[in-house]
Parts: sequence; C-alpha cells; structure tokens
Amino acid sequence: MERNADQRGGAGDGSGPVVGVLAEFTGPHELVRAANIIRVEGFTRIDAFSPFPIHGIDAALGIRPTRLPWIVLTVGLLGGCGGLLMQWWMNAVDYPFLISGKPIFSLPANIPVTFEVIVLTSAFATFLGMLGLNGLPKHSNPLLEVDRFRRATDDRFFLYIAADDPRFAGTNVVELFRRAGAVRIDEVPPSVSSNRLPGVVRGGIAILLALALIPPALIAWARNTTSEAPRIDFFSDMDSQNDRPGPQHRSPYFADGRAMRPQVAGTVAVGDLHDNDALYRGYLPKDGGNAAAAAAPAAPADPNAPPPEPDYVTDFPVEVTEARMLRGQSRFNIYCAPCHGLVGQGDGLVAQRAGELQEPTWLPPTNLTTDVVAAQPVGKLFDTITNGRRKMAGYAAQITPDDRWSIVLYVRALQRSQKATLKDVPADEATILNNRK
Repeated sequence: MERNADQRGGAGDGSGPVVGVLAEFTGPHELVRAANIIRVEGFTRIDAFSPFPIHGIDAALGIRPTRLPWIVLTVGLLGGCGGLLMQWWMNAVDYPFLISGKPIFSLPANIPVTFEVIVLTSAFATFLGMLGLNGLPKHSNPLLEVDRFRRATDDRFFLYIAADDPRFAGTNVVELFRRAGAVRIDEVPPSVSSNRLPGVVRGGIAILLALALIPPALIAWARNTTSEAPRIDFFSDMDSQNDRPGPQHRSPYFADGRAMRPQVAGTVAVGDLHDNDALYRGYLPKDGGNAAAAAAPAAPADPNAPPPEPDYVTDFPVEVTEARMLRGQSRFNIYCAPCHGLVGQGDGLVAQRAGELQEPTWLPPTNLTTDVVAAQPVGKLFDTITNGRRKMAGYAAQITPDDRWSIVLYVRALQRSQKATLKDVPADEATILNNRK
C-alpha cells in the first residue's frame, strides 16, 4: 500500500498519517548521490535499500562502524574468565582430586574447556547482539506493504526518510527527493498488520517454556527425595561393562587369554615387507636364510627346557650419532619413562601410583640399569620393545623401527652412566672436573 506523493504535491498533505517517505532511483550512483544530498540537509533517520551491496553507501548515510565486535570481544573474554574460574573452583577448591601426582590446577590442562566457553559465549553475543542492534525481530514493517518496494531485491534502488526524523516536519521531503533525482516518490502509511506475534506462535512458545521447566523440576525433585528403585539407565551398554576384559586381566573369549588380538601370522601389508632381519627384528634366522637347513630334521628337544633364543644382533644396524641419541632420549621419556622412570630404574609415576594402590596384578617394571639387562644384546632390547615382555605390551604399532633403535641406544647410555668413570668423560670436560677437585 502506498500513496504517490508526486501526484498530490508533497508528504503530509492531510490525506492521512504517514510513517515516512520512500523515493525510488534508477541506479546505485544515483542512490549514493541522493543519500549525500539528504545527509547535507541534516536528516539522520534515513535508510537505503538495493539489490546488492554498494560501495560508499555507508559513508553517504553517515553509518558509523558497528559496536558488535566490541560486544563480542567483551562477552568472549568474560566467558573465558568465567570458564577458567569455574574449572579452578570445581577442581582445586570444591572437589580437589589428585591424579598420579599431577597439579590440582594447571593452566594448560584447562585451556581446551576455556577455549570452548569463549567460542560459545562469543557465538551467543554475536547472534543476540546482532538482533539487539538491529531492533529485531520485527513482526511487521510498513515498507513491506509498499508494492514497488518489492523491486528492492530485483532492479530498483530506494531511499527512505522516517517521519520521526527531527527535520521531517519542517521540510518538504518530496521536493527534496525531486531535487535529488528520484523517479518516483511514495508516502508510506502506517502498517495495517498487527505488531504482535500470532496467537499460535505465542502458544507454542509458552508450551516450549513449560516443557523446558520439566527437566530442572525432575532434578530438583530427585535431589531432595530418596528412592529404593534403581536409577534410570539410558545407556546400559556404556554404564555396565562387566564383560569387558580389564587391563592385565585374562579374557575368557580366546584360548590364549589375550583380549587384544595380534596380527594374523604370515600376513604382510603392502609396502611393509621388511626383509632386513637385523634392522626390523633385532635377530637373524637360525638357518641363516637357508631353506634346506630349515627343512632338515631336528634332534628331540627337552619339553621342560625354555625355548631357544634367536641369534640377537650385538651391533647396532643403524648409524650411531648424537642426533639419534637425543631422539632416543625424547622417545624414551614419552613411551618408557612413565613406567621405567626417567633414569630407567623402574620407578616411573605409573609404577609409584600402582605401588601406592597395592594392585594385586601389578608387576613392577624392570630396572633397565642392572647388570642382567646390560648384558643383553642390543637385538634383544629391540625385540623387547617390539613384542613386549612379561606384562609389558609390544610397542611395534606405536614406535617405528628407527625410533626403537634410538631408544635402545639411549638405554645403553643410561646403563653406562651408572658405572661411568672419568675416562668416559670427554677430555675437555675431564680437565674441568679435575680442576674442581
């Protein structure tokens, strides 16, 4: 619905109340030029509509940069501080819980949750801030009842002056638009649509709010009453896992008692044919790779005798360098130190914790610096890391062969450090030590 102001001579000529005047322009340049003219006249309650964004229209309309980024920044920082404070209160004050000697509160450990809270609060601030700054939601708008205004999304450009602008009453707006180059000028009457939400929508919102109160009401009821009935189990397969094999416990499902199944014997993945036995296994075949010798009949073996050990290699099949030693130290501290300790004496944090709990199935880790382990060939140490020993699982899936040899090299250094003499120290450093005596 519109009233053509061109045909009557001006806005507010007594034909009825108006909420503004809408002017139509033929192109983006004409729209920007008209906006500059209107702004020079002192109007502030103006708005522009176009099928696509127009460079320079913001400055022509006098629109200042939005405050939304500052709102999002402020709310996000407050949310992050609140999330960090919440974790500190719950973990360090209200319910302190010591886990394997770790600090009660540590900033790096709480960064993920803090980051998520920042993202969540910033998203809410962006959405709600946008609605608030734009005065949304609006259930009716008189401009949407102007037929020609629909072409604002097609091929027309419009400039609108609201009637509540301080200069609207004392200015001939129609004449001003004519001088600005408008091709059509319409008075915009008040909307005939109701600004209230439809009754169906209001009823639906009321029902949703009522339903949203049910969960907290049930929680409050459960916290303040007692019941002998078992709790409601929504995820029974997750809460009750009595049939799941525990760590270091025998599994009844397989004959060998192992819950984690090994690879099928004899299978080789594409690209994983490791034919260098010394490098990838740490030992050499008994028959030296001679198939005829392997097929020869063997002498009867003592069934009570331990299985013969393979021919473990005694020399490193990789180059021994300082870089490899440092690599071995870093891998040892990651994979081995939690049980064997940083010095390899079997006193890692896991071992200490298991000792405190007096776990009946716990087997203390081996002291890697003893003479027995030091006498083992390097190939046996490599094979131990690869396939495991006693209750230690193999680490072939986690550590590459090259890194396993680096760890063996570092273990050799730890063993030698326990019986090192001044002769093992480099000459320049030995001189310094002698001078300190």
